[in-house]
Amino acid sequence: MASLLKSRTKLEKSKETVKKGKRKADEINDGDEEMEDATDAQPVVKKRRNKQRVLLLSSRGITHRMRHLMNDLEALLPQVKKDSKLDSKSQLQLLPELADLNNCNNALYFEARRHEDLYMWAAKTPNGPSIKLHVQNVHTMDELKMTGNCLKGSRGILSFDKSFDETEWGRLVKEVFTHIFGVPPGARRAKPFIDHVLTFSLLDNKIWFRNYQIIEKDPAQPNGPPQTSMVEIGPRFVMTPIRIFEGAFGGATVFSNPEFVSPAAVRSALRREQGQKYRVRKTAQAERSTRREDRRLEEDEFATRKVFG
Repeated sequence: MASLLKSRTKLEKSKETVKKGKRKADEINDGDEEMEDATDAQPVVKKRRNKQRVLLLSSRGITHRMRHLMNDLEALLPQVKKDSKLDSKSQLQLLPELADLNNCNNALYFEARRHEDLYMWAAKTPNGPSIKLHVQNVHTMDELKMTGNCLKGSRGILSFDKSFDETEWGRLVKEVFTHIFGVPPGARRAKPFIDHVLTFSLLDNKIWFRNYQIIEKDPAQPNGPPQTSMVEIGPRFVMTPIRIFEGAFGGATVFSNPEFVSPAAVRSALRREQGQKYRVRKTAQAERSTRREDRRLEEDEFATRKVFG
């Protein structure tokens, strides 16, 4: 009898635990249904973050003017990550890997050549496209001594000339520059202010870069009515597109500028012109000497040297 009572009590306890477990599971299921209903009633919309980061670096041999220009661009663009100089100029395929290591999907690479020639690569990594440009007439913020100023890390308005939309290569350049020079709202060091305008103008197949401060009031009349005006800050430079490649820092050529003449070709033409002047001068000297010999008279028998010699 005692054994039967013990077995009955064990069965009753096991049934109670099973009921409790079922009840808990039912409660959990009911809670899941409530959560599903809540999610169905109010769907969660994830905001798409604009993760545009730019890797900024240069090659060996850049001058002080190029270095100051890079510092100005780093101050203007808070999404820029600056890296050390690249030793090799021929191994440009390393740049997409460097951008990937720095978690960047854009790259600005300044390449220095002889006679202070500066070339700039603007590329989307890792698949491209990439643009090679020749940079001229560089003036930095410190050199210009402009009266304008802007907050470091503030977002700027990008202004493109309507001429960019007239050609295919212009639209491609506009898209690449929008990703590189446009500050995303979720950048780590970006400030929630818009106080300057970055303008890109297309003239004579050259891209002119300018930076202006937005002034809402006249400094001479601080208490007067609002008058929006713009004052140039700097830096300023001119870019001549050379080629547009399909990939990042290489690949098939999408666009080639037929009007571009390299600075080395210009210098060689000047040297040839100087050499041509030298050859013309030497030819004139030789012709003068031959004419002098042709006009010389023969010495007769009554010459002074023969009579009194």
